[in-house]
Amino acid sequence: MITRKRAFRGALTLTVALGFAAAALPAGAVERTPAVERTPAAEAAYARATASAPSNAAAASDARLRALLHRLTTVDGAPGAFVETRDRRGSAVLTDGVADVERRTPLDPDSRFRIGSMTKTFTATALLLLVEEKRVHLDAPVERYLPGVVRGHGNDGRKITVRQLLQHTSGLPDFLDHFDPRDIVMDPLAHRDPLDLVNIALAHPPEFAPDAGWSYSNTGYLLVGMIIERVTGNTYGEEIERRVIEPLGLSETSVPGDDPTIPGPHPRGYVRPGDDAPLLDITAVNPSVGGAAGGMISSGSDVNRFLGALLGGELLHPAQLREMMRTRPTGSSDGRRYGLGLESKPLPRGGRYWGHTGDFLGYETAAGATVDGRQATVMVNLGPGSSDAQSDDIQAAVETALSRGRSAVSVGQR
Repeated sequence: MITRKRAFRGALTLTVALGFAAAALPAGAVERTPAVERTPAAEAAYARATASAPSNAAAASDARLRALLHRLTTVDGAPGAFVETRDRRGSAVLTDGVADVERRTPLDPDSRFRIGSMTKTFTATALLLLVEEKRVHLDAPVERYLPGVVRGHGNDGRKITVRQLLQHTSGLPDFLDHFDPRDIVMDPLAHRDPLDLVNIALAHPPEFAPDAGWSYSNTGYLLVGMIIERVTGNTYGEEIERRVIEPLGLSETSVPGDDPTIPGPHPRGYVRPGDDAPLLDITAVNPSVGGAAGGMISSGSDVNRFLGALLGGELLHPAQLREMMRTRPTGSSDGRRYGLGLESKPLPRGGRYWGHTGDFLGYETAAGATVDGRQATVMVNLGPGSSDAQSDDIQAAVETALSRGRSAVSVGQR
């Protein structure tokens, strides 16, 4: 959410000003480089690239996609940007910028990265598979599965259903609204227990009565992960691996738990503590602070494969997929609607697409797919970014790739 990004940037600025960051991160984990200059010349270059796009619709989409990636690494200030597109004809990758600001290495076409809140779609899929097995009921109260856990300050698990957790209609406060990000920067390798994070949220009153509104809440997905564990006796990560990752052969996808490393080729992940501050390398971080709400690692090809399989009915029975795709408005002016761990949004040229966005320290991502078999995943190795324009341009890149109707680029064909 934009307000959370602004708060995070402000807290990180204070962290660096107080001199905490360098002492907090492990040896070798802090890398600084001058901020990318967002100059009028860079803006003009982007405008020229867009204006000079060929009149042919497909070629124009290709040129716009390239221009958007370049804008992300110049005007928006990200070190590197990546898009992978996929359709029934195959897949393709396009990159711009660098994976490492010191070594100036390009992004690997097979890059892995932290996917942040795109984890929610995986978590919701695992939960809905338990619904298929009648081990969980969507409209049962949370209390049935987590007795006594959701209590305090007007929050009551006896009145909140599992469906409402998945759809962000529970009214539960988001723990990130009350969590100091300086705690992560000062101790990036620390384990964060999901119940402790939930209790941070439960120390505050609900946003609204259950089902009386819509408000994005990571707290709800931490609770979904806890329900999966209570029902199965396995961690939510083990269930995602067994039910989603292994059946689809997603070899570049993992649920890392407390492991701060990213396996395989990957760009360094950076934060920008302030508008004019140098980049701070935060690649090595314990992802337990995201957990079932945002802790996973994947790649463009795996995310696209997952979304294609999900919308294509390879993972869920039709009844559960319909429930997942039954949306309600979020109040966003862009027409965004939210189902169960899956959001939909209009495409500029008509129709809608399905997917999710993701933010985790060091990375910002977005992915989308259409029911006719097109997918696109975009990643930049900067999060939080220095402005909200980064998020807008990431979203525009996803929509441009999906609007083309087939693989948008010819670089790195697989």
